[in-house]
Amino acid sequence: MATTTDARDADIARAAAAIADPSRARVLRALLEGRALPASVLAGEAGVSASTVSGHLAKLLEAGVVRVERHGRHRYYRLAGPAVGEALEALARIAPPLPVTSLRQSTHAHALRRARTCYDHVAGALGVALMAALLERGVLAGGDGRFHPETAEGDRLSAPGRDTTYRLTAPGRAELAAFGVDADELAGRRQLIRYCVDWTEQRHHLAGALGAALTDRLFALDWIRRGSRRRVINLTDAGRTGLERTFGVALDA
Repeated sequence: MATTTDARDADIARAAAAIADPSRARVLRALLEGRALPASVLAGEAGVSASTVSGHLAKLLEAGVVRVERHGRHRYYRLAGPAVGEALEALARIAPPLPVTSLRQSTHAHALRRARTCYDHVAGALGVALMAALLERGVLAGGDGRFHPETAEGDRLSAPGRDTTYRLTAPGRAELAAFGVDADELAGRRQLIRYCVDWTEQRHHLAGALGAALTDRLFALDWIRRGSRRRVINLTDAGRTGLERTFGVALDA
């Protein structure tokens, strides 16, 4: 996928054609968690045969939307980068919702609103609560964590934020280091602090290298776990206690 910021120079039609097929769209939704998945799993997510998903993956690879990793004899696919995840989230903002036809789908939708991955960082109610806590504690500064549609210029729901510049404070850097997230080690990998306007909560959640590292740390501590459905994450009892004690994050049971 093109990385230029000028849409006039980007082959939008080519990228759009690559993701327009419903089966390929389901493959990409499965990869929005940020994990690398084998073709067999993606075939199940898309509801197609192994041979059919191979053709879809070839088209996505050709368009630069996904990339492949080799681990021994096995191949794993993941989104080509954060920009692809951001583009898919932005498309979700203008796309009509899929019809909810079962209690299972309704429960899944509720779980996504509560806590989910947005590419490689935490989103949903948990994500915005964590962002608010970091601002309240002075770990981050520069904004209030809220989406203000009446004054927004670049900010849109379910899209990377542009109107607010957050920064990591000196005390915040030390607090995160004590928690196991060293911001100095993240320098140069990608932009340290970004934010997304969460489409379910209509507030900001933390993205960028810092958001990804913080999410990795929460997984490592077993404070959050991946759910049985794509993109859903579950807050563990240890996580509920730990987040409240460490950052003052309090969520309803």
